[in-house]
Amino acid sequence: MTVLHRPRARLRALAAAVCTAALGAALLGAAGPASAGQAEPAAAHAPAEAAPTAAGSKVVGYFAEWGVYQRNYHVKNIETSGSADKLTHINYAFGNVTGGKCAVGDSYADYEKAYTAGESVDGVADTWDQPLRGSFNQLRKLKKLHPGLKIIWSFGGWTWSGGFGEAAKNPAAFARSCYDLVEDPRWADVFDGIDIDWEYPNACGLSCDTSGRDAYGNVLAALRTTFGTGNLVTSAITADASDGGRLDAADYGGAAQYVDWYNPMTYDFFGAWDAQGPTAPHSPLTSYTGIPKEGFTTDAALTKLRALGVPASKLLLGIGFYGRGWSGVTQDAPGGTATGAAPGTYEAGIEDYKVLRNSCPANGTVAGTAYAHCGTDWWSYDTPATIATKMAYKNQQGLGGTFFWELSGDTGDGELIDAIN
Repeated sequence: MTVLHRPRARLRALAAAVCTAALGAALLGAAGPASAGQAEPAAAHAPAEAAPTAAGSKVVGYFAEWGVYQRNYHVKNIETSGSADKLTHINYAFGNVTGGKCAVGDSYADYEKAYTAGESVDGVADTWDQPLRGSFNQLRKLKKLHPGLKIIWSFGGWTWSGGFGEAAKNPAAFARSCYDLVEDPRWADVFDGIDIDWEYPNACGLSCDTSGRDAYGNVLAALRTTFGTGNLVTSAITADASDGGRLDAADYGGAAQYVDWYNPMTYDFFGAWDAQGPTAPHSPLTSYTGIPKEGFTTDAALTKLRALGVPASKLLLGIGFYGRGWSGVTQDAPGGTATGAAPGTYEAGIEDYKVLRNSCPANGTVAGTAYAHCGTDWWSYDTPATIATKMAYKNQQGLGGTFFWELSGDTGDGELIDAIN
């Protein structure tokens, strides 16, 4: 996310170059479930005992802490949309990283906000004197309805990743602070582990990190030691697989032994930060003729991570429940020029799927991702049909599952998450 309490606009594509060969046309045209990829070598660290699902079946959805404000999206919406039945894990985003420690991001949204009976997951209103309110208490109620559902507290994100450099100076102290916070007696039963969203180790995001190539692995190793094998330790990571790019800046292959899985952020490859275009799908599965930067694809990132030794079962395929768009576009097909970012509800250049499906319906597909040209606006986003294509890829490659940013972008009846399952 770029700004707290706004939709996350990571702008990864500013440096998210990816270099790898494209999938053959046979994959995109395959009918029915694809066969799993070749078996991967055993990981150096066994998956955490808390992980309840087999490779290929994880469905991890981000819940944005700030969504309870302007978006008016609450934990109850996860239940009423039917999404809770389809999720295996929820990543609660984000906790802060400051002063070398994990910290609460927004105490009001997290555990202070009082919910009425009508707003509550179970129809029971909060009282003024109960020890835990807010989204944390609502997540507790959601877990009671769905005993197999796991909740992971995610720390960092685009805005708060600058704190990881300080944390990396004393990984053990950082890990202890995170454990003490996640396992705070007020909400210890809510969370099943921790997710680290460091954008980006030994590289540049909103700020530039110079902690060194080994810092990321040292932090994850300390977290695994402190949290043990009974808790989940996961991490959202760069999808920049270019030669000398962000995936080369830190030892993601070596660090994989400490995580249950990685969430490579395979979206935001292209967007209206390049105000003049060319227009391009922000989450292409494969390459295509005319792609502005060859290799900025999902397949490229996942292929490189596997080449670095990360088992396919520890890689989840990322999907954005939103689109990115330009204005001043006259060309229907990708590759057109533009004059700037298309208008968005919360931020220019980005819009939820639930809005775009009606305001600018998809009228084309490229590289496994939909696009739409409406008036002078041009958008790219995933639809149920393109998600089905990506699920075929996930199955063929033997990936550990799927994750997405984020729940409030879906329709009220969970149209996109339905396509994942």
